[in-house]
Amino acid sequence: MVDVLVEDPGSSVGKSARRISAPAARIWAAAAVSGVVVLLIALQIAASGQGFEGPLASLWKDYAGTPKSMSVPWAGLVLALVGLSAKRRVVALSAAVVIDLIGAGARLLAGDPPTVGNGAVIVLTAIAVTACVRWSGVERRNALGAAALGALLILATKVGDVWLHVTVVTRPEVFDQYVMLADHALGDPSWLMGRVVDALGPGVYAVLHWVYIELPVAAIVVAVWQLRQVVPTGQWPTHYLVRTFLVLGLLGPIVYLLFPVVGPMFAFGADGHGLQLGNYWPNVVPPIDRNPSALPFDTVTPRNCMPSMHTAWALSVFLHTRRDIDGGRAPAWLRWGGAFWLIATLTATLGFGYHYGVDLVAGAILCLTVESVLREPERGWGWFRVRLVGAGVAVLATLLLSYRYLSVPMAEYPALAGTIILALLAGFAAAFHATWFATHRDAIPARISPEPVG
Repeated sequence: MVDVLVEDPGSSVGKSARRISAPAARIWAAAAVSGVVVLLIALQIAASGQGFEGPLASLWKDYAGTPKSMSVPWAGLVLALVGLSAKRRVVALSAAVVIDLIGAGARLLAGDPPTVGNGAVIVLTAIAVTACVRWSGVERRNALGAAALGALLILATKVGDVWLHVTVVTRPEVFDQYVMLADHALGDPSWLMGRVVDALGPGVYAVLHWVYIELPVAAIVVAVWQLRQVVPTGQWPTHYLVRTFLVLGLLGPIVYLLFPVVGPMFAFGADGHGLQLGNYWPNVVPPIDRNPSALPFDTVTPRNCMPSMHTAWALSVFLHTRRDIDGGRAPAWLRWGGAFWLIATLTATLGFGYHYGVDLVAGAILCLTVESVLREPERGWGWFRVRLVGAGVAVLATLLLSYRYLSVPMAEYPALAGTIILALLAGFAAAFHATWFATHRDAIPARISPEPVG
């Protein structure tokens, strides 16, 4: 019987890993797949009942219709290719390109936009089926592990789309009045950046817009770099960017239901569909209202501002471009790319009026907390990790409660409130850096696993 080595989170570095038999691993994998299928079916039923497109309907369009996104299917396929040999990568890419060219040509002849993406999803599925049926051993594990990651990336976007509709259905009122008051403590950065982006002109706007909507592209570049040794070595790193992305996507949107916010361009701008409090953004900062209340809003705009998940994901990209998975320094092009993507994302997030500044602070805390849970699992769950994760949860909860119940004092004493907010962020970031980056640990090599750790 073949055994799979899995890191024991409770063991110290250097101690033996525990073993899980291959049949047990297959049982866990089957359970995970079954759970995903049940979730997709449940969400599809809920979506159909509410009259909007569900994940299975959207997935069917990826196979046989017009894909909702052109980049996400290809990002999933590129991620799946890390588990294949060079020859098979060429074959898979060629097949996907041919299918997409045929589909795009057919759409052009029909007078529709030449959207692509079907080929990527079809080939990704073919990789998984072929690996199950024809390949074995390490070859199969690598291919299935990478294909699973690519599929999860695609499915996560489908689930995310449905979740945005859920926020609209379940939270008819939004807390933007509270958040706008709290944002006075940071100097109303969305209003400031909105004017800056307008002044920079359409060229800068186009670049920022592309960066904002193509965040998965940056993530895939980093992930492919981190997983480039999977095929040559047959081993997977214990932590890489895709894991952080998926966990953030699972946890972050839960807060949307607890703290529904639509953003300044909707609640205080011309895109509020007549329900906005005024056309203030970005030229005029609204006056302080000492009696804020929940604001009834439309049945279209997602309540997806708090926390800023774009900030959380872009920050995770930045963190994973600082070092390679073996602990060494990442190449310069990757470091500079990660820094550019983070800065451009933050600029777009504020400058387009999608978020308030306090949303970004909450997103950054969430990212650092999740990273503290996942990073370097070989070090175990010592006090160093427990206190960092606990502090992150406490800071995030404190911020959310303050935004909701102390927004008026925060607006009346912005210097004090802003200093406290930034001090909490800086203090937690410093603790994160001291724990994971500042200390040199020669005795703790990067550990690897023969299977993708999800």
